[in-house]
Amino acid sequence: MKWNELQNESCPVARGLSVVGDRWTMLVLRDCFLGIRRFEQMQDRLGITRHVLADRLRKLEGAGVLRREAYRERPLRHEYRLTERGKALYPMLVSLIDWANAHVPIEGSPSVTLVSRSAGTPIAPMLVDRVTGEEITHRSVSAISNAGAKKHSGFPPPTG
Repeated sequence: MKWNELQNESCPVARGLSVVGDRWTMLVLRDCFLGIRRFEQMQDRLGITRHVLADRLRKLEGAGVLRREAYRERPLRHEYRLTERGKALYPMLVSLIDWANAHVPIEGSPSVTLVSRSAGTPIAPMLVDRVTGEEITHRSVSAISNAGAKKHSGFPPPTG
């Protein structure tokens, strides 16, 4: 299967990866959440080639994750802003930070500590069901293919 064919899969993981599934894309999104909006700033921070950055920004814009806005007319310059669809990726980024701090540690303390903006205290991210408030873990949730989905949904049958 080709990378660009993932968006047509019935598996939501494959479809999601078709949008955010490479390292540069996630780092671009990280910078967008940090308020970095301009091409040159992103390129300097990431050490990425112009071609690769332009490609990732174009794909994110095409997927409705970023929108491009002009900030200068002559010469024409754009900045990239998160859309609502893009902002909805923030919990995933927070989860990745939390996971990396726990499972891919660096020497010493974590390089990033997640804190509550209102209280200023460290947070401990947890995925919960909005309806029941139950913590979501690999043991508490099963993925069930919906009617009409392709036979292979990407998930194995539920196990205990």
